[in-house]
Amino acid sequence: MMTFEGLDENFKFIVFEVENQARSTQKFMDAPSRKRYAKITSRDDYIDNLKTIIENKCYSRIHSDQSLDKRQLNKIRAIQVICVNLEKIADYFVNIVKQMQYLDDQSFVQRYDYTEVFEIMLSRLGAILDAFHDEDMSKALYICKAEPMLDDVYKVRFDRVMNEMGMGRDAQSLVTVLFIFRYFERVGDALLNIGEAVIFSLLGERIKIEQFEALQQTLSKSGFSDSFSDIDFSAIWGTRSGCRIGKVEQREAELTSEEKKQGSIYKEGNLEKIRKERESIQRWKQLFPDLVADIYGFHEDADKGSMLVEFLNGCTLDEVVLSGDDELIRNALFILENTVLETWTKTMVELPIKTNYMWQIQSRLEGVLQTHPEFWRTPKSLGPSEVRSTEALLSACAEAEDELEAPFSVFIHGDFNINNVVYNHEAQQVHYIDLYRSRDFDYIQDASVFMVSNFRMPIFDSYHRQRINSVIKHFYGFIREFAQRHGDRTVQARLAFALARSFYTSTRFELNFKFAKEMYNRSMFLLEKIDQYRGGAWEQFSLPEDILYY
Repeated sequence: MMTFEGLDENFKFIVFEVENQARSTQKFMDAPSRKRYAKITSRDDYIDNLKTIIENKCYSRIHSDQSLDKRQLNKIRAIQVICVNLEKIADYFVNIVKQMQYLDDQSFVQRYDYTEVFEIMLSRLGAILDAFHDEDMSKALYICKAEPMLDDVYKVRFDRVMNEMGMGRDAQSLVTVLFIFRYFERVGDALLNIGEAVIFSLLGERIKIEQFEALQQTLSKSGFSDSFSDIDFSAIWGTRSGCRIGKVEQREAELTSEEKKQGSIYKEGNLEKIRKERESIQRWKQLFPDLVADIYGFHEDADKGSMLVEFLNGCTLDEVVLSGDDELIRNALFILENTVLETWTKTMVELPIKTNYMWQIQSRLEGVLQTHPEFWRTPKSLGPSEVRSTEALLSACAEAEDELEAPFSVFIHGDFNINNVVYNHEAQQVHYIDLYRSRDFDYIQDASVFMVSNFRMPIFDSYHRQRINSVIKHFYGFIREFAQRHGDRTVQARLAFALARSFYTSTRFELNFKFAKEMYNRSMFLLEKIDQYRGGAWEQFSLPEDILYY
């Protein structure tokens, strides 16, 4: 058991005090008296002060004690979150006893049987110290379960009160009862936060109870049978898909010397996205078994989905470009281009397919303008010269895009960012990750996304920029060679549409205004060039290559 001198005592006191407030509130509701009312309201100030003392000790300990390891830091952070929520619960009890004065008859609330509510609350408050100090995951989950239970109690009382209000009697008392049970429901929210804080102290990552349950179910379906306190869960930040992604592995202490530490990637989010990614992985797996991860487990719950997939050894391609030596970069690009060539060639369907790059810009405009409202141009004129508005320009280019089609389709990655490719130098292979956008489409979509994902890396020193530009140039040469080999005569025109899309929509992820403006200007330049070329032979369209480099 991990202890913190001074802090542990204060922590125990605030838990005990809030438990006492719960018992005192129940006694007051059973038999209201001035003495009990005064006791509850006066102890609230003590709890507030205790919470402040604990917070100060937590922050002071974190900032002054350099010997704390990550686990100890997580414990202290969890104490702070727990105490904030305990103080909220104490406030709710004060609000409840204050509401009692608005009842015409103070015994009125007893008709609605609140005994079950206090049993739920007191049992969970009594479990906090054991859950925290014993590092007991089952008790942490037990605390979390108070929230749906108190929600259900509130819903039953709410329906009854609303029904009785329709009879036209005791309106003030009925509204007061509703407020009282609403405070009980909010105690459930605070207990959920407390339980999740205990889980955080065990796993070392913030994870919501529904996410933890999804992880639990998914691990069970994958064949994991050990205690869930034996796992490490580390979140992988930076995903823009709206999904929670983390690495799951057994703790080192739980492994024998002969066992190799195994890790998996856990992904949880919108059910439709998770389903689509599973389907895409399965299709990739059928076509190219070694290119994507194995799926170990899958779980659905209401509108959420989760899955556990193989952890792929290696590093993402952006790490190779930024930190690898020249020979490593050349080798990684060679492996990548051979892989891309194989996937495109094998999945090619030689039937023309319409593109929708302008629609993709329009569907993401809200996100772009939320980050950079300046990137919406109004019409302007100078003498006889006119500059189209963004809206008019996009509409004109969408009409121009209708004149074009890709000569064939391939099965594309769909989100072919440089950090969605994992390179394993030892195995001499690449792997694809984050595949929920995979589909049969124009290969130019993947080509433009890959090149712009290199361009938009926020690295500006000349050495690394030269490396990035070299990768873009090499890949652009690969694209042109592939197009020539397969008789794709409109490749440069479609690439202009796709690059305009990628440059414009990428600005929503870039807060450096100067750099975002660079991408926006390049998009506008390409859109203007496309608009001016309308009516021409798209086979003769020439993409200015300088647009690719920064």
